Amino acid sequence: MLTAPEIRASLGDFDPKAFLGRNGPGRATEQYAKNQKIFSQGDVADTVFFIHKGKVKVTVLSEHGKEAVVGIFAEGQFFGEAGLEGAAIRTTTGHAMEDCLITSITKQAMLAALTAEPKFATFFIAYLLSRNSRIEDDLIDQLFNSSERRLARLLLLLANFGEDGGARPIAINLSQETLAEMIGTTRSRVSFFMNQFRKKGYIDYNGKIEVHRSLLDAVLRDKPQIRQDE
Repeated sequence: MLTAPEIRASLGDFDPKAFLGRNGPGRATEQYAKNQKIFSQGDVADTVFFIHKGKVKVTVLSEHGKEAVVGIFAEGQFFGEAGLEGAAIRTTTGHAMEDCLITSITKQAMLAALTAEPKFATFFIAYLLSRNSRIEDDLIDQLFNSSERRLARLLLLLANFGEDGGARPIAINLSQETLAEMIGTTRSRVSFFMNQFRKKGYIDYNGKIEVHRSLLDAVLRDKPQIRQDE
């Protein structure tokens, strides 16, 4: 069975951004301002979204009013696709974390595109395979790794290290509360680890976060191993 990278390699010169950027029946590309809501929990799940530019935060609200971040999506990723597999109502809310350019595709138009354009179908399958692998890795991370190591891994993922070699740091604008929600710990613990990461030169942190390759090197060496009571 082909892996996701092998599937992507088979796309040749197919440009998914150009393909999805063309407006047509059931398809529209729009600008979203920072903090603008894209969809709400409880809305009809009849549209899939593709990010051309920017980052999107997806949250869920419990019956008791507690909100949790369940995902952050960036350029080149889909989100809100649960309707394709039968979900009638959205179980999450999506907000633009920064100025975004996003294509929305109705369920009917998406299914038609997957049928009519084999290379687009290949691209979408590769995305789903990668996302499924990421979900499995996230579960293992939560079960077996310390909160410090979970934070390090999350920062590397958000900075897209490994996708393009991680040659340069990428700015991330996230609150410590959001980071804590995403790794299942407290804000105070995240603050402690962030300060230690900065002291060791793994990140720069002054409002925005710049992740350096040294953090990846530390994780690969089974570090940073900064201890605080779990």
